[in-house]
Amino acid sequence: HRHAQCACLFSLPGDKEPVYQGCVTQCVRTNCTGARLRGFQSTQAPYMALTGWTCRDDCRYQCMWQTVGLYQAEGYSIPQFHGKWPFARFLCFEEPASALASLLNGLACLLMLLRYRSSVPRQSPMYYTITAFSLVSLNAWFWSTVFHTRDTYLTEKMDYFCASAVILYSIYLCCVRTLGLKRPGVSSMVGVLLILAFTSHVSYLTFVSFDYGYNMAANATIGIVNLLWWLCWCWQNRRTLPYWWKCGVVVVLLHGLALLELLDFPPLFWVLDAHAVWHLSTVPVHFLFYSFLIDDSLHLLNTEKTGVKLE
Repeated sequence: HRHAQCACLFSLPGDKEPVYQGCVTQCVRTNCTGARLRGFQSTQAPYMALTGWTCRDDCRYQCMWQTVGLYQAEGYSIPQFHGKWPFARFLCFEEPASALASLLNGLACLLMLLRYRSSVPRQSPMYYTITAFSLVSLNAWFWSTVFHTRDTYLTEKMDYFCASAVILYSIYLCCVRTLGLKRPGVSSMVGVLLILAFTSHVSYLTFVSFDYGYNMAANATIGIVNLLWWLCWCWQNRRTLPYWWKCGVVVVLLHGLALLELLDFPPLFWVLDAHAVWHLSTVPVHFLFYSFLIDDSLHLLNTEKTGVKLE
């Protein structure tokens, strides 16, 4: 009976484990009231206080590792806590590798946006659409960095919503490039539909149900549409545009690398999980993508000047 009970307990998520819950309750009762709480607050590092780490959060962190140690000692697999793997905190960073990877993606995006703006004249037909896409992407990487630094109700929502905004805007970017230059009305209508889709998506997740499965399915569906749309355009222009392959490689890489998310393994050295590996792997893709955007924008400018029909 004892072994059966033990196996049952160890099959629970870490945060539902009675040992963990008891540890947190005892820690909060002992350390998070009166003089002990004042002592905690007076010795807490300023960067921890600024990022909202409370005494209760510290109890949960310490008890998480006690529970992980217990699981390992009994030979059971590592549990998740509150839907996440246990990560070793670095300073105020909850998930240091993912936060660093998000920051690197943001820096790569910013660097290439500056290169784009210095290489492409404003008269290029795609100049403002690409600049806006870059700003939407930078905003998403900012919130991704914030979320992986400190997971709260607000930072989680902003990370998810801003990521969805990038995916939807990438559809708009594709539409403007493939259809809108010749038929501006089409891209305007698609833009309105995408704004409505984004508003509905955010409203559902905020006011009805924050459904992780639905969010992933919605983003994956839009992503596949984007992938196929760009690949069709690449195929149609493979003989006329010598840089078409850059676009093809980027969209295949981005969607292929997203499959890393499916691996979902306990973090190596308590730092590097599948999500962090995915974010790290996308950093170099920005350079190839903007190389394509620069080539294409300059091509469009030249064809406009010479009066050649746009592809």
